[in-house]
Amino acid sequence: MTTALATAAAFDGPSAIFAGADVCREAGFLLPEGTQRPLFEDDTWDFTDVIGLPVQLALCTRRFNFTAITDTRWRLVAKELVLALFAPRHPAVAPLPRAHRTALHLRSCAGRLDELTRLFAWLDKQAIGSLQQISTQICEAYMAHRRYVLDEDGTVVGEQSPATRRAAAQVVVDLVNYRDLFTADRVPGALRPWGGATASAVAEMPSGRTENKTSPVEDSVLQPMLAAALYVVSTLGPHAIRLDREVRENDSSISCKTAGLRHGGPDFADEIVKLLAEYTRTCTPLPMLAENYAADRLADGWFPDDPLLPVATGVLARQAGFSQFWSRWFPALRGPLESAVASVGVEKMFARQASEVTTADGTSSLSWTLPLHRLQAVALVGIVRTAVIIVLAAVSGMRASELMELRVGCRRPPEEPVPGLTRYRVASKVVKGQPLGGTDDEWVVIEPVYRAISLAEQLHDAPHDGSLLFGRFAFGVRYKWFKNWVNSEAGRRLGLAPIPNGPVNLRMLRRTLALELAYRPGGVLASKIHLKHVVVATTEGYASRPGGAQAELLAEVNKHESDRNLDLVLAEFRNYQQGILPAGPGARSLTEFFASIDEKLDPAAASAPKTQRSDRDVLNLLAKRAKVLHLGPANYCWFTDPSRALCLKLAGTPTADRPLVGMCDSARCPQATHHPCHRPVWAEHVDRTETFIGQLGTTRMTERARLQADHDRALRVVAEIDAARTTMDEDSA
Repeated sequence: MTTALATAAAFDGPSAIFAGADVCREAGFLLPEGTQRPLFEDDTWDFTDVIGLPVQLALCTRRFNFTAITDTRWRLVAKELVLALFAPRHPAVAPLPRAHRTALHLRSCAGRLDELTRLFAWLDKQAIGSLQQISTQICEAYMAHRRYVLDEDGTVVGEQSPATRRAAAQVVVDLVNYRDLFTADRVPGALRPWGGATASAVAEMPSGRTENKTSPVEDSVLQPMLAAALYVVSTLGPHAIRLDREVRENDSSISCKTAGLRHGGPDFADEIVKLLAEYTRTCTPLPMLAENYAADRLADGWFPDDPLLPVATGVLARQAGFSQFWSRWFPALRGPLESAVASVGVEKMFARQASEVTTADGTSSLSWTLPLHRLQAVALVGIVRTAVIIVLAAVSGMRASELMELRVGCRRPPEEPVPGLTRYRVASKVVKGQPLGGTDDEWVVIEPVYRAISLAEQLHDAPHDGSLLFGRFAFGVRYKWFKNWVNSEAGRRLGLAPIPNGPVNLRMLRRTLALELAYRPGGVLASKIHLKHVVVATTEGYASRPGGAQAELLAEVNKHESDRNLDLVLAEFRNYQQGILPAGPGARSLTEFFASIDEKLDPAAASAPKTQRSDRDVLNLLAKRAKVLHLGPANYCWFTDPSRALCLKLAGTPTADRPLVGMCDSARCPQATHHPCHRPVWAEHVDRTETFIGQLGTTRMTERARLQADHDRALRVVAEIDAARTTMDEDSA
């Protein structure tokens, strides 16, 4: 097949618009003094040193390589288009009627260049030698080419995402919109691909008014993952700091690059024998060789039962002042080495005297880690760093770009706006939707996040103020390592619950926190503010615009609440079937309701052949009661009749359509029930009240009487919860 390069004459002339242009100056990028500046004629534009680029931006995205476009005319077209996207206010770009009016981000321009390279390569394979040959049919053919995923045999096995399809359509639209700017080649003036439709319409992009496509992390995954991360940060973190220092000190003292090491000498045997004597005197095991190096020795002909096979002789040599342990030394030193091995043994070098910690399940105390090789110690410190990232992402809700902008010293001094209430803040940058360089901002966080950042600073390679705390990282890879460690023998040894398989990424963690915040009163606005969406929240909050992002989030939260309530009602119905009854003033009404449902499920009592047996049918029967369920701190409120709600009577609002859960007196309200899940709350209240009563002086009779009544009520609730189950157990017996 004839290529485009062969059918068209090579073009080596200058651009009619941008000849000799300084790319960074035209784009408004700042560079440090003395940095080489990319010029328009360069085939590689290097933006690595541009001031203000986000840390998240990969190095490959900062280098624009035009050499992949073989046709020199099309390479010039690509350069002119990319620079026009960078500099929309250039005198030659601004008059174009359909040109972009705001500069595109460097990442967006890199994506355009990648797609242009694909388009030109495809045109080359189709024997199209000039952009003048492009027609609407060719545009359709290219979209079909980019729409589907093909296997090795050319069979369609899937479909590309709308974003990929939009990128393919957009470069064609750009070639049309910027046609008058191009010097060497251009599409026909009458070309109107897809009838002038936008790239988003061509790609069938979702409108953006549907539910957020990023799903929250499943509870079955989130709970063990976050519990493990918090345990690692709070319990293992301080020990990991000491382990990290131990590794660094070892590297600086016995590294192969340590200054002053000798290659040998006549006294090599005396020095190493003296070192072995010190090991023996202090009863210190000799350093163990890593398994991969021991395997290399076996491959070199060592015997598996050789007592010196696991000994790290190179470490011993460097400790004695030599650069390495030469094989010719073995005849003279085998005897002393074997004697030392027989006397003190061999052990991994790091964490030999690890401190004891309480396991995550609280069942025992043991050393926080077993002895480790150097690479194992480095990997364990990396696991702790990953746990810090998980805690930060899950609890603070910061975006990936904002986490990567964190720097050593980002913790602000704690504030105490009111006595007993401490507020913690961390500083970073908001990158998304901000000008180049981002915008400095602060996040209010809870104490575990604050302490996790402190741990990360102490594990930093160079912890001076201003250095990046994490830098650019691949969370997917880090999380995989973390999950594998938790699920390994090391995690089981520490009592950590295994993390099941399931997708987890930083967007999903942010989404999960947004939903949890939005569950609470005023939570929609609170989540918008905390997640740095405050402008959108304020606008839509005042306008109450139907279908706005706030309304969508609120509708989604309501759906999650409905699903949660339905799950709770189903769980209590199953408890009823197993003999675990509710207690409290509303217990009889709820029990009668469950009994009526149970009767409908009894095939013998059914009046028609059809019976309701599946969970879906049961949920349908329970759905109406689930709609009136409201969760109190120590009870369930079944808000079936507002006129009977004690909280509304006390507040003087008998016509309200929702209960005032904060005013609930569940021991007296006829619509409140207590369940076994509430017993710990009431039992703790009993213990605390007893403590307060014991601390009162003899003269505080009024306060004592009030607390005693409160104590008796809590005791009565606990007894009723226990009695409800005991009664059913006796009836069953």
